[in-house]
Amino acid sequence: MRWLFSLLFAALLGLVQGLSSTGSRLLVVIEESSEKAKYSTFWGDLEDRGYKLTFESPKNDKLALFRHGERAFDHVLLLPPKSKGLGPALTPKLLLQFINQNGNILLTLSADSPTPTSISSLLLELDIHLPPDRDSLVVDHFNYDTVSASERHDVLLLPQGSRLRSDVKNYFGGDGTIAFPRAVAQELGNSSPLLAPVLRAKSTAYSYNPKDEAEVVEDPFAVGEQISLVSSMQARNSARFTVFGSAEALENKWFDGNVKSVDGKDSKTANREFAKHITAWTFKELGVLKVGRVEHHLSSITGHAAGNDSVAQLGYLNPTIYRVKNDVTFNIEISEYSYDHLDPLKVDASDALQLEFTMLSPYHRLDLIPISQTPNSTIFSSTFKLPDQHGIFSFRVNYKRPFLTNVDIKREVTVRHFAHDEWPRSWEISAGWVWIAGVWITIAGWMAFVGIWLWSEPAYEQSKGKKMQ
Repeated sequence: MRWLFSLLFAALLGLVQGLSSTGSRLLVVIEESSEKAKYSTFWGDLEDRGYKLTFESPKNDKLALFRHGERAFDHVLLLPPKSKGLGPALTPKLLLQFINQNGNILLTLSADSPTPTSISSLLLELDIHLPPDRDSLVVDHFNYDTVSASERHDVLLLPQGSRLRSDVKNYFGGDGTIAFPRAVAQELGNSSPLLAPVLRAKSTAYSYNPKDEAEVVEDPFAVGEQISLVSSMQARNSARFTVFGSAEALENKWFDGNVKSVDGKDSKTANREFAKHITAWTFKELGVLKVGRVEHHLSSITGHAAGNDSVAQLGYLNPTIYRVKNDVTFNIEISEYSYDHLDPLKVDASDALQLEFTMLSPYHRLDLIPISQTPNSTIFSSTFKLPDQHGIFSFRVNYKRPFLTNVDIKREVTVRHFAHDEWPRSWEISAGWVWIAGVWITIAGWMAFVGIWLWSEPAYEQSKGKKMQ
């Protein structure tokens, strides 16, 4: 009987592998059901990774993102509609509410389908700007496919995404070439730290309206690397929203197609791999941080060994009260979710995971050093001396980086002052030796004075005269 339960457990484990860390219910909003066949490879890849796809038209009156106040789906994929809107079930307010309840959205655009006003207003709230001309597209006369866009130059050939910064992990990179046909330009605002470009156009690209600016382009919406073709937004609750500038790039013909650059070089497209990276990040298969154990304890620093080996634990874990000037050690265990398993978190050498010991403002801000590693996690640690200030303090790890879910951990403790019997004795304080010496010198001087005074008492002579009556 045991082997039967073991087989059943293994089968259930195989079913859940490859799922998103937040769920597998995926709503695909596509207006024309006949369009589904164009993306059959894309749908198959998502289903192979464990997603349960539900196809709905925005015109469906029964479509709803919420049921009984809870999300009916974990993720939403919006394809460009042919009509002017997405219907009453997909208003900007409802989509923002979906994000606020930890739902993830992948929005695709196309120059062949004018972007609805509701979508433009939604993106404007997120500080993502689209061209005012609804028919605008991106062209590049130096980096295009000479086979399919020999005249229009609107099928861009781009390398896979590069690092945003040296301290940011690249989840979208690769060695292939991406074909990006009929793309819609996006321009990201500078005021929001939640936005990050995933794929930018090259310096020779620009956005224009082919109907009104066919001859001369005087004032393009954006040029060069100002143009973001794939943009990401991670909310403060770590929900994710991605704008994919070319829905055509997800079609079957571009998933395994052949393109030819201006210099005559033939290559195969990497759209399929790029689409996997984009959907995996958006639907939280990548870049998800999990916090395990969080511990702190009183420590004794021996000084005879290097690093963490010189620190010994005193007392029990996670006490609620410490004393000023105590030596304290803080440990935190963090993992990174990658597709179907947890990996140890690796912090780049140019980055730092930091601990703050704070009361209103930080008294200490210290780097957390990796001290050990398990197959699924990394344990970071820092040992320090508490400040000479009593009150209510917090251990806080606030780690927020592009493309990674936010980590904000707080543990409150009380720091008390010295008890009356914990102050060091006076003879242990070298600065007090002068005063101690003064006390004993005074005592010795007084004793000497008393002894000398008693020793030097004058002698009294007895009177020899007769007693008078």
